[in-house]
Amino acid sequence: MGASFLIKKILVEIGLQPERFGLQWASAAEAPYFVRLITEFTTEMKELGPIGISEGLSPEELQKRLQAALKLVEGRKLRMSFGNATKAMRKDGIFTKEHIDEVFAAKMEKSISTSDLVPSPAS
Repeated sequence: MGASFLIKKILVEIGLQPERFGLQWASAAEAPYFVRLITEFTTEMKELGPIGISEGLSPEELQKRLQAALKLVEGRKLRMSFGNATKAMRKDGIFTKEHIDEVFAAKMEKSISTSDLVPSPAS
């Protein structure tokens, strides 16, 4: 869940809709459930429209922002913060989505910023 929080936060930071990422679990024995998850996600993506275009970004600007996100996740600062957040979460022993998001937000607040790399997205 920490990775999900991180990815969605970075998508927001670069001006993309966080709904473009989804993470769900399904076992091999849950084929109908898996089909439903994929169908629902596909429908949501069709409703959102093409990535970048529906956010009002040119292909060049989209590429620039994706490169900024890649540079951010390759950085040591972000990886260290992620590791520290993971350790704190495990120490707490509380594994609800709300608690995980809270811990990751607090521990990673200063390291999830592309503001130096990407201009603020238009509102």
